[in-house]
Amino acid sequence: MIKDIKGLHHVTSMAGDASENNAFFTNTLGLRRVKKTVNFDAPEVYHLYYGDEVGTPGSVMTYFPFGNMPKGRRGTGEVGTTEFAVPEGALPFWKERLGNYGVTGLQENNFLGENRLQFDGPDGDGFALVESEVRGRTPWTGTDVPEDAGILGFHGARFSLRDAAATGELLGFMGYQKDESADGITRYRIEGGNAADIIDLEELSGAKTAGQGAGSVHHIAFAVENREKQLEVRRALMDTGYQVTPVIDRDYFWAIYFRTPGGILFEVATNEPGFDRDEDTKHLGEALKLPDRYEPHRAKIEALLPPLNA
Repeated sequence: MIKDIKGLHHVTSMAGDASENNAFFTNTLGLRRVKKTVNFDAPEVYHLYYGDEVGTPGSVMTYFPFGNMPKGRRGTGEVGTTEFAVPEGALPFWKERLGNYGVTGLQENNFLGENRLQFDGPDGDGFALVESEVRGRTPWTGTDVPEDAGILGFHGARFSLRDAAATGELLGFMGYQKDESADGITRYRIEGGNAADIIDLEELSGAKTAGQGAGSVHHIAFAVENREKQLEVRRALMDTGYQVTPVIDRDYFWAIYFRTPGGILFEVATNEPGFDRDEDTKHLGEALKLPDRYEPHRAKIEALLPPLNA
C-alpha cells in the first residue's frame, strides 16, 4: 500500500470564457488567483490557478479556458462534484452571496452529518461548499468575503462512477480508508495528510458516460511531499499494473498521470517547489508567466490571450 499520498493537491477543469472564469473564482468565490500562465501543450490557452494566499496544496482549483468550447455532458467516469471547505456556520452567508451573484443550482443538503450547499459553476461545473473544521487553514482575505466565511481549501471530491468497486480498491492502495456509506455514496478518507482528505464514490449504474467539455474536470491531482516520494508512488503504481507517465516538470510542481479503472485521470503532484518560485508572494498571479520554451514567443502569445478584466 502507498503511504505517501497527503490528500488532494489540485483539481484542473476546463472552461469556456477566460474572463468569466477568472471573475467567478476571484470575485464570486473570493479566491486568490495565484498564477497566470499557459497550457503547456496549447500556449494560446491560459492555465489559471486559484487558491489561498500562497496556493497551498489542497487549496488550488485550476482551469484551461478553451474559448468557445462546448459544454461537457454530465455522467459517469468523471469527478462529478468538487467540494470546498468553509468554516462551520458559513453556509447562510454563501447562500445569500451566491444568490445575489446569480449563481444557479443552489441546493442545501446534509451528507454524513455535514452541511453542504451545492451550486453550479459558469459552465455547469458541479461544486459544493461543505461546513468543516478549520484545521489550521486560513482563507484568502484579499476580497470582500469575511475570514470567518472564506473558503479554506478543498474538502474533497465526489466521483460519479458506473461501478465504484475498482476505484475503491485503487483508493485503498493509495492509502485511503473506507469510511461510511449512505444513499449509494461511499466515503474514503486519508489519515495524516492535509485537510483535503475526502473522496466520495457515487455509483450511478444506469447513467450515461460523461462527455468532456467546458465545466468538466480534466484531472484530479493528489499531493506528495517531494520528488523522491513521487518516484516511490510511481514505482508502486507500475508494479500494480498501471500505465504511468514519466515525471513531467510543470514549473510549480512535478507531475505523473495515469487513468483509473473508472475512467478518471489521476495526477500525483509534488508540493515542491510551489507558486512563489518565480513571483513574490505579494504579487502572485499578477504577471503572465510562461514556460521557458515559450518565452521567446511572448509577444505573439500575449496577443492571442484574451484580457481577464480582473
